[in-house]
Amino acid sequence: MSPTTPSPARSEEPQLPVWRYAGRLAPLAVLWVVLVGLLGWLLATRANWGEESDRADVREWLDNTRVFRKTLAELVKEYVDFLHAEVRGPDHNDSVKNKRAEIEEHLRAMVEPTRMYSGQLPLFPNVYSLEVEFVGVTGLDGHLAEPVVWTSPKPRPGGSARAQLRTLEYEPPLNREGVGARVRCVYQLHSYNRMQKQQDEYRLWQTVAAGVLVPTTLLAVFLVARFVRREQAREREKWRAAAEAEHQQRELLAAQVARELVERNLLEARVKQQEAERSSEELGRKVLEQELEAARLVNRAAEAEHEALEMKSQLYASIGIMAGSYAHNIKNLLVRPNDLIARCMDAAGADREQHGMLEEVKSTLGTVTERLQQILRTVRRDPANTEVTQVDVYDLFRDTERTWGEMGRDKWKLAVTADIPPGAVLVTGDLSHLQQAVENLVFNARDATFEMRNYLRDEAKRETDPAARRQKLLDAASWKGEVHLGAHRDGDRVVLEVRDNGIGMTDEVRRNCLKTHFTTKRDNALYEGYSAGMGLGLSFVAMVLEHHGGALEIDSAPLRGTTFRVRFPVVSHEEG
Repeated sequence: MSPTTPSPARSEEPQLPVWRYAGRLAPLAVLWVVLVGLLGWLLATRANWGEESDRADVREWLDNTRVFRKTLAELVKEYVDFLHAEVRGPDHNDSVKNKRAEIEEHLRAMVEPTRMYSGQLPLFPNVYSLEVEFVGVTGLDGHLAEPVVWTSPKPRPGGSARAQLRTLEYEPPLNREGVGARVRCVYQLHSYNRMQKQQDEYRLWQTVAAGVLVPTTLLAVFLVARFVRREQAREREKWRAAAEAEHQQRELLAAQVARELVERNLLEARVKQQEAERSSEELGRKVLEQELEAARLVNRAAEAEHEALEMKSQLYASIGIMAGSYAHNIKNLLVRPNDLIARCMDAAGADREQHGMLEEVKSTLGTVTERLQQILRTVRRDPANTEVTQVDVYDLFRDTERTWGEMGRDKWKLAVTADIPPGAVLVTGDLSHLQQAVENLVFNARDATFEMRNYLRDEAKRETDPAARRQKLLDAASWKGEVHLGAHRDGDRVVLEVRDNGIGMTDEVRRNCLKTHFTTKRDNALYEGYSAGMGLGLSFVAMVLEHHGGALEIDSAPLRGTTFRVRFPVVSHEEG
């Protein structure tokens, strides 16, 4: 298959770099910038020249006017000198007041002529406010000296005429460090014809600037555009020529590559054919090997399952032999107490109270003997060999609560409670196996609460703060274990729950807790006397559930307790 090369018409046009002709356009751009800057400077100068001239005239009027043979700056300087005089005569205060009155009269005398000829002479200003403000000057009362202000009774213009108001501020020299004065004058010059003329001249200069700037800008844009088009056309022609040459070279290379590809494809086809033949032979051999290996695996699985069943049978046989021996010994030990109780009952005579107590003890020993016989029959039988009957699991849970509730309260120091709905729910199974499985779950919950109590005590002992350690020890002592039995219907199944508030399980413990001989309690002195630590309880529960069609769910977390949830299929009415 020969490669295809794109034609020049279909390929993308080159992007012309600006830097190639930016240097050629630089002189034109510099000339245009200089022209724009010069016109802007001229317009700004013409706009500000008239206002600066007016401010200079008003400043000259304020500095040079002499009403009492002295200027305003000289009067202000004398007033400040009076206020800061170190040697003061008895008439010092009167002199200060007279000097302030002289400044006020000077201000009034300066602006009075402008009021008399207001609007008649073009260069006479309208003064609306004339103020002398003192900075750092202390008056006769010890406070800062108040400014001397003259305000025109004529209101200030409004509307568009307000834009003609000007404010002049300057500081006359006083030759005192940290002491100064500021003269502020708000005025309006009556030079409308000159202002109009200045505005007309400014508009004329704006028109001239626009007339010069617009054509030159258009000319510059036209020259730049024509130059860019020429450069683009020139670059495009160069690119087309290079593309045509490259296209011809590509066609020659494509023809050579196509010929080489045809020869290579023929050679590869021959090689692939030989490899396919070898792969077919190898595949047939591997299929035969896999079939043989699968047959071996099936045989091994069957052998492993047979061995596992034999090991389980041997395990439960060993447990049955050991339990039988223990039960037999316990029964032998109970013979003597039964005989002694019978003698005591004969010797008690007519004492009905003692006779009743001994009768209760004898009955209890008989119950213990019967219970040992029941346990012996259960552990001697393999869980795979069940005596199938219909078992009321609700009644089984109620009986478990009655059997172990008092034991949990008196001996184990925990509360064994049950929440069982009324009525009966029947499942198919072996009563003794189901009873032992439920009791194993209760015993496991009991051990978890023991371990939780031990954990709380250890945590309290590790506390370094005495007050906190004492409080934690009290909390640990008052903590009470709980084992709760619950049951409810879920469709065609019944759900049995055994929940505790014990130590809980980690993820690893939860994954392995059903394995035979797996335990976290071995060599733990806390469980001595409770027959724990062999790793057989939960594995026995899993075996019983497997042969009864039940499913076990474990919900647990460290220090959050554990819930064992068992699901059994319920016997239908037709089966009952």
